[in-house]
Amino acid sequence: MPRLAIIGLGLIGGSLGLALKAAQLQGLELIGHDREWGVGGRARRQGVIDRDARTPEEAVADAAVVVIATPVSQVKQTFQDIAPALAEGAVVTDTASTKRDVLRWAQELLPETASFVGGHPIAGKERSGLDAAEASLFQGHAWAVIPTTHAKEDAVRAVENLVRIVGATPVLVDAAEHDSYMAAVSHLPLIAATALFSLNSESKAWPELASLSGPGFRDATRLASTNPDLSHDICLTNQENLLHWLDRYVEELRRYRQLIAEGGEQEELYKQFVKVQTARDAFLAKPPEHPSASEGAQTMSAGDAMLQFMMGEYFVRRSKQIERLVQRGERPDEPRRKDR
Repeated sequence: MPRLAIIGLGLIGGSLGLALKAAQLQGLELIGHDREWGVGGRARRQGVIDRDARTPEEAVADAAVVVIATPVSQVKQTFQDIAPALAEGAVVTDTASTKRDVLRWAQELLPETASFVGGHPIAGKERSGLDAAEASLFQGHAWAVIPTTHAKEDAVRAVENLVRIVGATPVLVDAAEHDSYMAAVSHLPLIAATALFSLNSESKAWPELASLSGPGFRDATRLASTNPDLSHDICLTNQENLLHWLDRYVEELRRYRQLIAEGGEQEELYKQFVKVQTARDAFLAKPPEHPSASEGAQTMSAGDAMLQFMMGEYFVRRSKQIERLVQRGERPDEPRRKDR
């Protein structure tokens, strides 16, 4: 039976399990592990996975595809844990929101017999944990795919098919490009929302401000409810890019301050509001696609392709195991003696 392992069963890992279950892929076994006690058992009882493993090593044993869905601060240790247990030919991917360090760790720690293809679903919400997981989380969203230089072509296709199965669109990007762009459109909004909320909540007038706050304030500060571990990891692993975009944002705020200071006699402020409103409305009506985005195969054909890949890898490994047993004079179906 082809196996897919998910390490980390929070919002992303849990939603991935639910989405794969909803796709009803015949014969696919989902193995899960979470470092937090009790989460794996709950995920199994809730139908997110088929079996929960006690350790990362146990989870990846004989898995054709492994998805690391932990916070980025835990990815390096997870690589170290699973490296000796990875099956030959296994495809390893992740869901971390920054990629430069992750790809470097993969190159350093994972065996050459495995292919690492970095990934990042551009989807989520401010709530975290298994209870926030939902099968439709990735529907209609982009999913960045960032292969290492040593990743095999069929491994990249396997990850792209996995992305399509859960309803997302794979977008091939470079690690440096990914981290820079995410700093602008994801990480900067997180810091801006956090700063805006702290500015207001730490004011002496906060009780009055809070009582008068409306949907606009809630919408603008939604990301301030992001898991602090995730926010902290983003700042540490994408510091240079985030500082670059923060500086540009401060410059843009100064420009708006100047336009406001010039007063209503100037037309530039009004023109700016019209320009931005028009651009945002057009973006919402039809967001532009990244040049490398491709809808590719339909969900079922993508699922068939991934299962075919996983079964092929299983039979290759099984054939090699049988060959080694025969060379030692053992029968493939007899148990190995412990003194051998």
